[in-house]
Amino acid sequence: MQTKLYNQLLQEVLEETAEVLLTGRTGQKVSLGLTTYGSEIALEELLEGALIAMKKEAGLQVSIIGPGPPGCDLPVYKASSDEEVHDILGQLLAGKELDGAVAMHYPFPIGVSTIGKVVTPARGRKMYIASTTGTSDTDRVQAMVKNAVYGIAAAKADGIKEPSLGILNVDGARQTERHLLQMQNRGYSFRWGESQRAEGGHILRGNDLLTGNVDVVVCDTLTGNILMKMFSSFTSGGNYETAGCGYGPGIGAEARNLIAIISRASGTPVVANALCYCASMVRSNISKIQKEEIEKAKKAGWQIPAGPPSVAGKSDEIMPPAAKVTADEIPGIDIMELDDAVRSLWKEQIFAATGMGCTGPIILIAAEDKERALKVLQDGGFVG
Repeated sequence: MQTKLYNQLLQEVLEETAEVLLTGRTGQKVSLGLTTYGSEIALEELLEGALIAMKKEAGLQVSIIGPGPPGCDLPVYKASSDEEVHDILGQLLAGKELDGAVAMHYPFPIGVSTIGKVVTPARGRKMYIASTTGTSDTDRVQAMVKNAVYGIAAAKADGIKEPSLGILNVDGARQTERHLLQMQNRGYSFRWGESQRAEGGHILRGNDLLTGNVDVVVCDTLTGNILMKMFSSFTSGGNYETAGCGYGPGIGAEARNLIAIISRASGTPVVANALCYCASMVRSNISKIQKEEIEKAKKAGWQIPAGPPSVAGKSDEIMPPAAKVTADEIPGIDIMELDDAVRSLWKEQIFAATGMGCTGPIILIAAEDKERALKVLQDGGFVG
């Protein structure tokens, strides 16, 4: 960033501050840290992002943690390693000198994951990706259930009163859907969104990500991380993130401080948006909102009980009955449970086979066996 542009942005921030003092238009004071160590982007561009955020958000003060660009007029806490950044950040947060921070690296404990925020290219809608970094749980499906709760909390804190929810069609999606439906029946109130595809439903396809058909997209963290990189840098070749609000705030019962994540390739627009997103979390009291949301989810049984005993290891003992023409389909089986589901039908002398339909895994079944097969699958916990 040229000195002229820096001076211009600084002047705009000063004018904005003067306007607040003269008119009485105020915003809640928010102090955020921005870590700069390890960035693959020029320090001047990170500073520019901070100044843009301060101009957008009345009452926002940003402090730099790490190397500061020459002539930087923002507070700078110098650090030259990840360890130093972490130590300084911890001290500033513990001393209440910062309300939160936007960081390029932070060691979240198990149980905390981040909720990213993007703008969809087809419709320009805000969409929250739950989650993008961190690990909500060591069990894949349990993690996705928790990601749904965390995503709802983040969207509510960011001003969406009743966010709609959908689950990306990845491994574990059907199990996640089934458990969330059970939680909903037990009193955990949330609103389902629906796929734009002709078959509809809560399970989202790739098209739904581009259009932003729901407010909160639930997926596993690794998939969410890839989605964030694609949404943020698909126009730049991947080495400079130009769009979105970063990987978002870390949410979970074990989250002690408000830390939002960006990447080492996050450019000026993403830095600015990430700081604004983090400021929104401070002003809405995300700590209180996430605690309330988690408590409601726990009361509705968000912990997944041990499933039915797997019959996958007993394939030699369970032989398929005589083959039939399987003209009908039973959808909604998670791919991770597909083989077990089929063997549970074989055990009841119902012939079935696995298949893959346009919406995901299916069980192929004879028309005359479909009703009984559904009952067996429901009793076994394979379908809702």
